[in-house]
Amino acid sequence: MAVFQRTVRVKTKGHTDVIDITSQVERSVAESGVREGIVNVSGRGSTLGVTTIEFEPGAVADLQRALERIAPANSDYAHNARWDDRNGYAHLRSALMGTAKSFPVSNGTVHLGTWQQIVICDFDDRPRDREITVTVVS
Repeated sequence: MAVFQRTVRVKTKGHTDVIDITSQVERSVAESGVREGIVNVSGRGSTLGVTTIEFEPGAVADLQRALERIAPANSDYAHNARWDDRNGYAHLRSALMGTAKSFPVSNGTVHLGTWQQIVICDFDDRPRDREITVTVVS
């Protein structure tokens, strides 16, 4: 079994910033030399998410709007009271979306749909420097 791992660093704006990292994941898979296997994309932190979407402004806005309905930024969260924070919503959104996803690697490429891109969502209430671990396994 071969394992290749890389850390990708991404600067975010927070407030449900959605960033396409597909090219960084594809580059990692290409550099790994793995032809058939799995790539795992894992965000470090409890206020971000990893998912897929058609990365275009309308779909991104729809995702942001849906997350605001599910876990509104201005709601009363016990986390905020406990830690004197204002990002309880960010932790909830992260828990619901998840911080990691895995994808098949086929013929040396990430096996994604035509309009499917890998994105991170930074839910925190401020800009962050994020670390994303990309692990390729054959």
